[in-house]
Amino acid sequence: MQPPLQQHLPEWCWELLGPSVGFTSACNHFLCGGAQAATEPDADRRGYAVWVSEIMLQQTQVATVIDYYNRWMQKWPTLQALAQASLEEVNELWAGLGYYSRGKRLQEAARKVVSELGGHMPRTAEALQKLLPGVGRYTAGAIASISYGQATGVVDGNVIRVLCRLRCIGADSSSPAVMDRLWDMANALVDKSRPGDFNQALMELGATVCVPKAPLCGECPVKQHCRARCRVEKELAFASQKLFGKPAPVPDVEDCGVGDCPLCPPATEPWDSSLGVTNFPRKAAKKQPRAMRTATCVLERRGCRGGPEYLIVQRPSSGLLAGLWEFPSLPLAQDLQEEKEREVLADHLQAWMGQPVAAKGLRFIGEVIHIFSHIHQTYVVYSLPLDGDVTLDPASPSRWVTEEEFHASAVSTAMKKVLKAHKKQHRNETSPGKGFKRKRGAKPQGAGSTCPGTQLSLHAFLRAPTAP
Repeated sequence: MQPPLQQHLPEWCWELLGPSVGFTSACNHFLCGGAQAATEPDADRRGYAVWVSEIMLQQTQVATVIDYYNRWMQKWPTLQALAQASLEEVNELWAGLGYYSRGKRLQEAARKVVSELGGHMPRTAEALQKLLPGVGRYTAGAIASISYGQATGVVDGNVIRVLCRLRCIGADSSSPAVMDRLWDMANALVDKSRPGDFNQALMELGATVCVPKAPLCGECPVKQHCRARCRVEKELAFASQKLFGKPAPVPDVEDCGVGDCPLCPPATEPWDSSLGVTNFPRKAAKKQPRAMRTATCVLERRGCRGGPEYLIVQRPSSGLLAGLWEFPSLPLAQDLQEEKEREVLADHLQAWMGQPVAAKGLRFIGEVIHIFSHIHQTYVVYSLPLDGDVTLDPASPSRWVTEEEFHASAVSTAMKKVLKAHKKQHRNETSPGKGFKRKRGAKPQGAGSTCPGTQLSLHAFLRAPTAP
């Protein structure tokens, strides 16, 4: 029997490229930057195109990224153009993609390339990772292999899934030992003559066939090499033999079978026959996002053109949603009573406006929930209509915007949800349709009312008209 680690080393490197490259032409993982990388003669533009697409594709689906990528490249087609942009412009275009620090780091790195590297992108994965802020090992490998032909592997979530299933790696896929082994495999696998095509094909295999749930094993071009699939077949055969009272099969000589193998599933986590190949990869239990509550107030006034305007303020330049605009907001302590919430929010608004704000004047709109990667955020939304001008604190960035200007600003998806909730509540209060509540004490107008537009009773409607 071979040593444990050798059981998980790939011997099929040369077979994957041929049947899998078809995925690249039909359903390219780099739908954004891949096409330009293949046709762009300028090496720096080539690398920039893949770089932008890769940063956008982190934690974001391809379908969502395409439109953002096209608008980005139309506005900033070169590193030099991006370096001259303001952070406000970057945030405005990035709004809605999430993980906003990505755009900020991308611009910082572009400025570094222009100011310190003579406008030329580093040409190797090692240099890209070392010199450019925000460029990690995967992004560096993708840029170097696709744009510059360096024979270096890539390991993203799709590649992790493919390799773990192909080689029955059942240990925690996020552990350092497993990640090191996966990078070794990726670098051994990559085709030296076509590294970019190979890496894209491997990622596309994970994105379209070897998917997290309900993988299309029958369509997989490397299914004959997949040890997870082989394991499923063996388990089915064993269950069938056990059902008919036959002896258990002799373990395969190629099975790892060593209890202390750092890549095999731990003995405390037995095989789940209902999962099949999706037993792999195995991940550590996700840490539950922490719960946070934030009081938010939609301050509204009548604009000079008669339409509503809203006050938005800018968040700090660091931390969550750095530099984005939002409605005046204040983090709340957990289990705070509504009356106290109103009071602390009123005090916060008073600091912005420089004049007293009555807590009872704040109108409760409702709660808006938004899930960040590590935070379960609940926005407790209030509104406050204002009459006349308000003197704002000049030391804090703030401005009045129309609804159109609001959506064109660098605001988060969460704030768009808040405005949507406010407008829905406003419609319910101002129209007699669904959700309208009659004020207490108000009496419906009777059939004999002379007010124009009053709905008649059925009796009055059918009554013959009287002569004038």
